[in-house]
Amino acid sequence: MSHTSHSLKQLALQKFKKNFWGVFSFYFIVLIGLVSIFAYVMAPDNSQYANQMHLSIHSKKPGFAVSMLTIPSGMDLNQNIFDKIFFGKKNTDTEIPITSFIITKDTLTYTEYASDGLEGVEKNMSLSAFLNNNPQDFIKQKTFLFGTDKYGRDLLSRVLVGARISFFIGFVAVFISLVIGIFMGSVAGYFGGKIDAFIMWIINVTWSIPTLLLVIAITLALGKGFWQVFIAVGLTMWVEVARVVRGQIISVKEMQYVTAARALGFNDFRIITKHILPNIMAPVIVISAANFASAILVESGLSFLGIGAQPPMASWGAMIKDHYNYIILGKPFLAIIPGLCIMSLVMAFMLIGNALRDALDVKG
Repeated sequence: MSHTSHSLKQLALQKFKKNFWGVFSFYFIVLIGLVSIFAYVMAPDNSQYANQMHLSIHSKKPGFAVSMLTIPSGMDLNQNIFDKIFFGKKNTDTEIPITSFIITKDTLTYTEYASDGLEGVEKNMSLSAFLNNNPQDFIKQKTFLFGTDKYGRDLLSRVLVGARISFFIGFVAVFISLVIGIFMGSVAGYFGGKIDAFIMWIINVTWSIPTLLLVIAITLALGKGFWQVFIAVGLTMWVEVARVVRGQIISVKEMQYVTAARALGFNDFRIITKHILPNIMAPVIVISAANFASAILVESGLSFLGIGAQPPMASWGAMIKDHYNYIILGKPFLAIIPGLCIMSLVMAFMLIGNALRDALDVKG
């Protein structure tokens, strides 16, 4: 029995490996997962939420470069390396875009950057502000590969950090939907009768409410925030899992191996968890991939409506909301770049879902 199960797994794995788009999507999802975990290591702006603003260089095109003067604050925040890697650096230094500077004996004279060909303000500051260090070490050329948003923040850094919300909301939402959906579907399908009728009534009522409307209601009840969105999205996706699990259990609960388990005296919990569920997980895995993509789209929609992740937290949906009007103002990249990120990640999960469906299809 174990040899047959092992062979079926190997056969499914071989079929999956032959699907180019499935394998490509798998590696793409792994890459996005790594980016979301180590976003602050990769981002040019590693401050918390990549929220370093420079209003004088707002809405600049990709590839824009400028000299950046950093004035140290002198504050020691005692932030550990773990906190910096996973949650960003608590930056108290002041960054000023400049066009030119002159260093005299004890004074730094610099000209602030000004857009549209205007002349920036010229300012002086004492060299003692640099804590007796060479001031030229605090002036560096900074290139914004994706340009800057309307607040002058590095768009590339915001995209990298924003991947974390879109990626992890899929995991949390799918996990919640699997826990609730598998439990409800298993109980309804295995026991049947009035229990099945009651659970199906709950499923049909939940199913009849538009998903986005239900998520908005739950979000407003729990409050606006990061984790509230995760929970709200997960609580709306369990019905699909429950219906699939219920249908699969109804079709297999009278098969010989289930009857044999009952004859051996195994309890219902063991029969469901050890005998039935392992044999019906293929369609559940496929629908989980689809739910992952749906969760990303719902979160993006909530952030676009302003009830998802709250500022200054970076979110692809919120980035589109902030810049969608720039599409007709000659700077469409501000909305197109996060839009392409959402589209590519959702497409990857849909492709890997199709590949898993073909690989796990026993008849195929």
